[in-house]
Amino acid sequence: MEKPSIPQGTRDFGPAQVARRQYIFNVIRRTFETFGYAPLETPTLENLSVLTGKYGDEGDQLLFKVLNSGNFLVKERRGEITPLVTAEDLDAGHKAVLPKIAEKGLRYDLTVPFARYVAMNRGTLTFPFRRYQMQPVWRADRPQRGRYREFWQCDADVVGTDSLLCEAEIVLMMAQVFNGLGLTDFTIKINHRGVLRNIYQALGGEGNETDLFVAIDKLDKIGRDGVSKELLEKGFSEPTIDTLFELLNVAGSYPEKLSRLLAGFVTAGVEPDGLRPGADSEDESTAFYKGLNELAEVRDILQASGFTQFDRLEFDPTLARGLSYYTGCIFEVKINNVQMGSVSGGGRYDNLTGSFGLPGVSGVGFSFGVDRLYDCLESLDLFTETGETPTRVLLTHFDAASGRAALPLLAELRAAGIPAELYPDASKLQKQFKYADAKGIPLVVILGPEELAAGVAKIKILQTGEERTLPLGEVVGALTV
Repeated sequence: MEKPSIPQGTRDFGPAQVARRQYIFNVIRRTFETFGYAPLETPTLENLSVLTGKYGDEGDQLLFKVLNSGNFLVKERRGEITPLVTAEDLDAGHKAVLPKIAEKGLRYDLTVPFARYVAMNRGTLTFPFRRYQMQPVWRADRPQRGRYREFWQCDADVVGTDSLLCEAEIVLMMAQVFNGLGLTDFTIKINHRGVLRNIYQALGGEGNETDLFVAIDKLDKIGRDGVSKELLEKGFSEPTIDTLFELLNVAGSYPEKLSRLLAGFVTAGVEPDGLRPGADSEDESTAFYKGLNELAEVRDILQASGFTQFDRLEFDPTLARGLSYYTGCIFEVKINNVQMGSVSGGGRYDNLTGSFGLPGVSGVGFSFGVDRLYDCLESLDLFTETGETPTRVLLTHFDAASGRAALPLLAELRAAGIPAELYPDASKLQKQFKYADAKGIPLVVILGPEELAAGVAKIKILQTGEERTLPLGEVVGALTV
């Protein structure tokens, strides 16, 4: 007989683990709703035409494709069978074969399905439209600690506005969730795709811009030598790579880094992105670089909002975020006292809905990786003790008469909102105590023949062994206090 197993990169979650995960979900949900985001859900399956081309070449390779149902290799019509895949298709490779045998895929993230939803429902939505979404996603990645093939994301996005207030509120929501979970040693990294484009311009436009961004995004994983090697292979010269790291290695506080990078762009002769809004074109000081100036404005909005954890907010010009649809501010969060990759990230996308027939709708959003947050909380021993069941009270069962007599009290406890259960079988009291202890049920109500005859019940706190005897009519009231 084959030994039961699950696919690599997936996991089962027992009751205690699910309770801990629900705790994380609840903290995130409360935060999203505090900032005015409404819940949304989309299907597990999306058409591959929706998913492909949105995540870059590397992302497309990680999409789980779903074979068409039935005999996906042939088409049968009126008794005639026609092969769907020809010898020519096989010679041409998987890109020619795939569209003929797989039309759907498992969602890679929640942002692209959200953009598809907005485009399909544009006539019924009120813009700006805020939504949060908490669902699993799938990626055909190499499984390792903190990286799974099936994992949950908790997204919050707003579309239909260019306001940088949204970016500032993302920082506020991130900080609120991490503080709420007790993960207080975190760093929110922020950058702007405009800054990266200006860096590319400072390099003289050498090589491919996308290759540059993809390589920079790997800096914290493969280091300077690894990034240099990758860029050399992509056609960048050594002097250009040296200039790149001079720009990326600016030091200092958030405002100091902005100023020093600005000076670097001016020295390199990078053309400004335009004039400061409302400025006089004859005034040389009005020229500005959009990325740097928007990052400065986000910080100003945070200051005006009463944000105080600027020691947790870092402008990091090496942050690139691999997804190709980002166009503005980008974010990433790491927990500093745990060996773990990013636990949250996101950014602005100016035209993601354009590929679905709704151009010119700007959006910005971010996501929490619940599975990584769980691993961080577990590593730091930040979970409170959670039993395997939500049951708070166990009623004992001595014999048929006591079991039947306990049913009215069981109904009263549940009606009062107290999770309760009656031990299903008539058993020895010690066995029932052992069951309650193993399940993490804190209270046992003892209803034996003697208690029933006297019209009372004993309430035992398992952790301390303390017992109280109360009239039956007072039990529910005592447990709701």
